[in-house]
Amino acid sequence: MKLNDKLFAGMRQATRNLLAQGPAAATSAIQHALQGVAAKGAPAPAAPPMRDINPPPPTARAARPAPQPEVAAAAAAEAPTPLQGLDNMMRNLVPEMMANLDRVSEAGKSAFTMPHFEMPAFDLHAAMGGQGAAPAEALPGKFIDGSHTNSAGTRSYKLYVPSSYDGATAVPLVVMLHGCTQDPVDFASGTQMNQLAEELGCLVAYPAQSQQANSSRCWNWFHEKDQMRDQGEPSIIAGITRDIMAAHHVDATQVYVAGLSAGGAMATIMGTVYPELYAAVGVHSGLPFASAHDLPSALAAMQGKFGTPPAPGTAIPIIVFHGDRDTTVSPAAGDAVIAQGTHHGARDIVIEPGKVPEGHAYTRTVHRHADGTPHAEQWLIHGAGHAWSGGSARGSYTDGKGPDASREMMRFFQTKR
Repeated sequence: MKLNDKLFAGMRQATRNLLAQGPAAATSAIQHALQGVAAKGAPAPAAPPMRDINPPPPTARAARPAPQPEVAAAAAAEAPTPLQGLDNMMRNLVPEMMANLDRVSEAGKSAFTMPHFEMPAFDLHAAMGGQGAAPAEALPGKFIDGSHTNSAGTRSYKLYVPSSYDGATAVPLVVMLHGCTQDPVDFASGTQMNQLAEELGCLVAYPAQSQQANSSRCWNWFHEKDQMRDQGEPSIIAGITRDIMAAHHVDATQVYVAGLSAGGAMATIMGTVYPELYAAVGVHSGLPFASAHDLPSALAAMQGKFGTPPAPGTAIPIIVFHGDRDTTVSPAAGDAVIAQGTHHGARDIVIEPGKVPEGHAYTRTVHRHADGTPHAEQWLIHGAGHAWSGGSARGSYTDGKGPDASREMMRFFQTKR
């Protein structure tokens, strides 16, 4: 079936039905339908169960009393699952839309107005009731709260200050942007960046996306206003960065930004629109700059259909991690992020295969300047899905079988002094 009036009418009716049931139902249905998109594509080798991928923490879900076992059993027997009705509505509709987004004619665009949906969570099973992350490991430093407000809004953040910080010596700052359904504590637990901060003597900031801005706590990387300097969410994240630099003795030449998934996409934006603020960027399972401008193009970009995103004016020193079995964000996105970061400035390319003992194999590609200094690195992790490589099971969306992305990012960042 082509994208025609009948399809658009069906999409509009499905949209009205979804909106009547609330944004949570809509985002869940879209994410569930996306699983069908992956299933219809070229078959991939079956990946082993990833026991290291954990659901989001309990703070991402509203607490409610557990029903008595017999009541729960009766409800399960008589009521449909939360997605059954919506799945029937969207199973064919969204895959068809996804398959044809890149072929919509100008007439089709004018005939179809996509309503505003919040970006769906990247782990539907977790969002529908998985168990939370383990408590964060106790560390000797301080994990303090802050917030920043400007004309674009307010966001809170957590800042880890290592026990070695004395205020006299300038230290590096790493800004970490979490993925959908995550929060700063969960992200810190999974990436173990606070432990590295203790070891290396740096500050680590974790801006928090609000549920008012996005019901799934995704950074809105796919909105045009959130891809621009001094506007939207980039202005808030930059404001948080500058606030911390003003309040602490930070080495302005060693400020970095990194993120996972939607946070990785936003990290790419931050490095692109604020090249004077961030010395290097780390992207895990993220997307290239300006690869989408609304929800339909975001869904297409996540499937690797983003055309040729514009190259930034400045070559971004960047390190990229991506699993080659990621069905949430296509591994092609990692290639595109590297292509943007190396569109000029890197000359030599060195490819180094490797393997984690009793873990994943990987291919590391290093792009170097003529003088031999590294400009960009790409880590393709074989057999890994949509999860932080080498992360701790204390946090969500982690895969402990991969190389340690956090440590490797910090190593790469230190070459940018």
